[in-house]
Amino acid sequence: MPRGVFITFEGLDGSGKTTQLKRLAAWMQKRGQDPLVTRQPGGTVTGDRIRELLLDSRSAGVAPMTEMALMFADRAQAIAEVIEPALASGRIVLCDRWTDSTEAYQGGGRQLGSQVVLKLHRLICGGLQPDLTLLLLPALQASLDRARHRNDRATQKNGIDENRFEREQDAFYRRVWQKYREIAARDSARIIAIEGDLSIDEVHEQIVEAVSMRLSGQSAES
Repeated sequence: MPRGVFITFEGLDGSGKTTQLKRLAAWMQKRGQDPLVTRQPGGTVTGDRIRELLLDSRSAGVAPMTEMALMFADRAQAIAEVIEPALASGRIVLCDRWTDSTEAYQGGGRQLGSQVVLKLHRLICGGLQPDLTLLLLPALQASLDRARHRNDRATQKNGIDENRFEREQDAFYRRVWQKYREIAARDSARIIAIEGDLSIDEVHEQIVEAVSMRLSGQSAES
């Protein structure tokens, strides 16, 4: 059986990546495909507990190295329990965030650097890389405003607090933004960067085009 295809979505919170992932999954389902949709951190029972710890604003004083280690602990569990079995069975996997996020947020935002992130990725994840990464890069301030408003609204509505990162200063996010651009330039064969303040439909069209080309290429290779 041919191995499945691993597609990830990246970008700042508020960039629209989660919305676009859901739209892509629906587009695939209409065409008879059955993608597995997951997220980082989370996607497993263990991962969801790690997610709660990492994103809850009550988790004060978490050291940057601790934060990064927890991200990779979550990722290792997701690979073993969800992602690798799905790929081995030939399914398409759509994942909201992957190691690029760790490199951007902990490597860039927390200023730990790329080298330690990539070394841990090789060690803990076996170097598992997406076949395609869709990086959404709308304007920085617009992304931050949307993310902060959305999370505040979610906390008021259902009591779920995932605001810890959104409480960082803008300088943190400028470092994350810049690191994402560095990653995209370095791995341009894998990463499709969609930049600018486009409409949801315009972004979806670009994503469908990129995914269609990649899937047709995978079919040709297999």
